[in-house]
Amino acid sequence: MTARDPEHGSLQLTAGDGGQADVYTSTDTNITISRCSVGEIVDVIADLLKRLGALLVLPGGTVILQRAADRAHLPQDLKDGWSHVVAPTGEEIAEAIRMS
Repeated sequence: MTARDPEHGSLQLTAGDGGQADVYTSTDTNITISRCSVGEIVDVIADLLKRLGALLVLPGGTVILQRAADRAHLPQDLKDGWSHVVAPTGEEIAEAIRMS
């Protein structure tokens, strides 16, 4: 973490290669990641998703899951009309983002 603004619920993450991502918390169960660069920062995001047991919802209708079994736990609105990609690593997440 390189910067934190608790008043606005935001963090700016920076990886060893200089890649960055902005993380915003809007509720106890929702975070938004924006301005995410490629490189090591995607590994940081993959680790964050794993630690939180979370999934990544991409604009445009793709849901990135840690495990195929996670599909069963999706809310119905994320099951219908969304594509699902299992991508537990940073490299796989970056590829899923490129393909979406």
